[in-house]
Amino acid sequence: MKSYDVVVVGGGPAGLAAAISLRKNGIDDILILERDQELGGILNQCIHNGFGLHTFQEELTGPEYAWRFIRQVEELGIVYKLNTMVLSISPEKVIRAMNREEGLFDIQAKAVILAMGCRERSRGALNIPGYRPAGIFSAGTAQRLVNIEGYLPGREVVILGSGDIGLIMARRMTLEGAKVKVVAELMPYSGGLKRNIVQCLDDYDIPLKLSHTVLEIKGKERLEGVTLGKVDPQGKLIPGTEEFYSCDTLLLSVGLIPENEISRGMGVEMNEVTSGPKVNESLETNIEGVFACGNVLHVHDLVDFVSQEAEMAGKNAAAYVKAHGRRDDKGQVIALTPGEGLRYTVPETLRVTHMDDKLKIRFRVRDVYKNCYVSTYFDRERVMHKKHQILAPGEMEEVTLTRDLLLLYPKLKTIAIRIEED
Repeated sequence: MKSYDVVVVGGGPAGLAAAISLRKNGIDDILILERDQELGGILNQCIHNGFGLHTFQEELTGPEYAWRFIRQVEELGIVYKLNTMVLSISPEKVIRAMNREEGLFDIQAKAVILAMGCRERSRGALNIPGYRPAGIFSAGTAQRLVNIEGYLPGREVVILGSGDIGLIMARRMTLEGAKVKVVAELMPYSGGLKRNIVQCLDDYDIPLKLSHTVLEIKGKERLEGVTLGKVDPQGKLIPGTEEFYSCDTLLLSVGLIPENEISRGMGVEMNEVTSGPKVNESLETNIEGVFACGNVLHVHDLVDFVSQEAEMAGKNAAAYVKAHGRRDDKGQVIALTPGEGLRYTVPETLRVTHMDDKLKIRFRVRDVYKNCYVSTYFDRERVMHKKHQILAPGEMEEVTLTRDLLLLYPKLKTIAIRIEED
């Protein structure tokens, strides 16, 4: 059985950035395992621009952004295996994988970085009545068909869900000659970035119907149309609001789910809200030496933040390997809790003795809030209070904690972040 210091599971933006960070922090014995036929992950099909503004201070397409990391991996001589599927990982960090060349094989790792990304929620999770005709795709599948395979899924399109992929595909399908009739969103707010709403819908006069969903699908062999209806705050149909749209294509952009079947199988504790692992200030899971970063941890809206997080995971995994797993874990564990208005925080716990000088706490809010404050409480004391003009669930937010501030509270047990009006 071969052994490596660190095995990175996933060769997308998170896995690439984590591997580069490992090498820059003194770890040479690295292996990246990627199930696709090339590195880069989902970025390879994201040919629109808007990537890299934070990381490189310039606007890049997805493939351009990915290539900058792939090139570094190549230049640093980091070993990777393509077309390789990881089947399981044991709590002892034995990775079982398979590919056509080697068949079934095991790898022993001193540390593991989970960077498997996420997948789209399918129609089966929505319980929409109707047959299963041709013409229903997830937005990501349609994106691959158009941008990589060179096929146009349909000519008359309705999109359910206003996540970023759905918004971007509304523009992409329009540019390819299709007619996007409407984008429907179940929630009373969009799930995507504000800039995507403006650039992909408003600029092309594509209507966005909030608090709407698909009630019925018409068509048996091929999709013929869908019926939309408006729902109340409890998600129930408001009678008399039904509208029929003839179309041959329905794209679903109804959420992303972190790919954590392997994580659960090895005994990683999961966060029920994010569907990702629970991690500490080092992005380490409850299994010692197993780290998580990127969309497998929680779904990000910008790939630049994925890269930042992965760089941090690589740095901490390198420190773990160099210490041979022998670390002083006597530091006080402080719980991070999402207070009023927050869905979750990442990480969930921190130890001041193990954190860097600064630690970013990332979170998403539950609803749209205007002219509000993000307040941070140390136990019952409010220590940070920042004004925001608007907060929305589609945009990830962050609070930065400093080591110096935390050291002033040696008996601190809980940090809560909440939304307040004053």
